[in-house]
Amino acid sequence: MSGSGFALGLAISTYEWMSAATLIIVAVFIIPLYLKNKIFTMPQFLARRYSDKVSTIMAVFWLLVYVFVNLTSIIYLGALAISSISPVSFEWSIAGLSVFSVIVTLGGMKVIGYTDVIQVLVLLIGGLVTTYLALSLLADKFGFDGNILQALGVLRKEAPDHFHMIFDKSSPHYKELPGLSVLIGGMLINNLAYWGCNQYIVQRALGADLNTARNGILFAAFLKLLVPVIAVLPGITMYVLHQNGMFQQEMKDAVTGVLKPDHAYPTLMNLLPAGLKGVAFAALTAAIVASLAGKANSISTIFSLDIYKNILIKMRLTEKLFGWGDGPLSFLC
Repeated sequence: MSGSGFALGLAISTYEWMSAATLIIVAVFIIPLYLKNKIFTMPQFLARRYSDKVSTIMAVFWLLVYVFVNLTSIIYLGALAISSISPVSFEWSIAGLSVFSVIVTLGGMKVIGYTDVIQVLVLLIGGLVTTYLALSLLADKFGFDGNILQALGVLRKEAPDHFHMIFDKSSPHYKELPGLSVLIGGMLINNLAYWGCNQYIVQRALGADLNTARNGILFAAFLKLLVPVIAVLPGITMYVLHQNGMFQQEMKDAVTGVLKPDHAYPTLMNLLPAGLKGVAFAALTAAIVASLAGKANSISTIFSLDIYKNILIKMRLTEKLFGWGDGPLSFLC
């Protein structure tokens, strides 16, 4: 989000604000449906709503996506962030995150939940401090002696194109963030699929009572409203500072020398005082590990309930019923 703020501006916030609106829909209409029908996995819901065949297709699809897309993306981006703000190499970051997430996964959703609560609080405070630091730097650069309110005015003056919420067709970024109808229409569908039908997301609410689940989801919607302040605004600030001669080397790839917008936030975090940087680093690592552990937990849940229990065990029973002995699926069961 911060890198997109550097490259595109405040318009990237539409993703987060549409997510907030979608989470309200999930809390009011979708979660009560799941809890009423005692749904524990999304393929299970599809089996109730349609058929076992649809459920099986989606279970296999989600497992493939989680393993080959989501897990790899989280590990890669997490290692990139950690290696950018610490002396740990990219390769060792990948190895460390993988091992740490396996250990956390053994504790189940309760450990993941407690980890989330702690790291969200620290990330929220650390994010606000980082935003304050960025605006203070900008104010000092333009002679306002750390006055962050003056810095906000500087942002509007120096980067007016970064404060458009909706791009028109003449914008070079229109293809990345198209018009209002697509943002609301297309993104609403994607958001409903992600926030309302994604096992990794919904699983955290399925084990709670309705009131607790709704409160948690609505609080998540509130946090989404803060993301532009915590992540996007520092990115825009870094853009203005970079345009005025600061952080020229830090914002470039060490090998190719190409400008890398995603270096904006790690560069700011490197400016934090040692103690606060350590706390932010710990919270960032905890957030990445909790995401990996939550994803792994979702994978195991779908495999256990929708693949192993519903398919493999039934096929094993069929083998025994027809006297096939040690059939082709025996080794899986």
